This record gives sequence, structure tokens and C-alpha cells, in this order.
Amino acid sequence: MLSSKDRAALRSQANSAETILHIGKSGVTEAVVAQVREALAARELVKGKVLESAGMTAREVCDALCQALGAEPVQTIGTVFVLYKKAPEQAKAKPRKNPVREGAKARRQSRKDERERRNEFFREQAIQQAIERRIARENRD
Repeated sequence: MLSSKDRAALRSQANSAETILHIGKSGVTEAVVAQVREALAARELVKGKVLESAGMTAREVCDALCQALGAEPVQTIGTVFVLYKKAPEQAKAKPRKNPVREGAKARRQSRKDERERRNEFFREQAIQQAIERRIARENRD
């Protein structure tokens, strides 16, 4: 069940969304239910329109689809309706990594590793020279 704040946020998102579903004279069929199921899995928010030849109201279509899919009705205005169903985590598309950015990141890391190796070498050299100077100074005294 959606809270009123959630519903208001979804209504504002649906306002700019395009209508991707049209219900015609055949009404709510298995093909329509399958199409809405796929759309909900991909988008979570589906906006549909009921044509005049459908013989059903937008509210009836919205209720039938919600019952068939376990979705939540967001709003029904005139012939337009909006459905919402939270997609499971695995169904959501993961953001793709930019290969250019990944390559640049790998190059930066390799340069950093090289600097650290070089600094370690010179640090060891400086320590070795300091030890040699101290030994030479002790031998003079």
C-alpha cells in the first residue's frame, strides 16, 4: 500500500512520462497483462490510456490490471491511468561501467603504484646512506 506522499511523488513522475499502453476494444487480455508485466519490471511506473472503443472505463481497466499483476493504482484521470509496482532488485538494470573511465582509473592506479615503488626505493637508499655515514663518522672518532 502506497502512502499519500509516495503516491504524490509517483503522480509527479507520471505527469511527464509518456503513455506506453493503449487499451482498445478487446479490453484487458492476457497479451495486455503480459505487456504490462514486462513494462512494470523494466520501469516500475506505467502510464496507460483507455480508448473510447474499449467499452471499459479507465478505473475498471486499472483495477483489473492491478488485481492481475499485484500492482498499485497511482491515479486515474479521465481515460488515463497510472500503475506502480516495485521491481525486484535483480530485475533492475545495473548501471553500466564506462570503459573509458575504467581505463583512466587503471592508468592512474598504475602510475600511483609506480610512484610508491620509486619512493620506497629512494627511501631505502636514503636510509642506507645515512647508516653508512653514521658508521663512517663512528670510525673516524
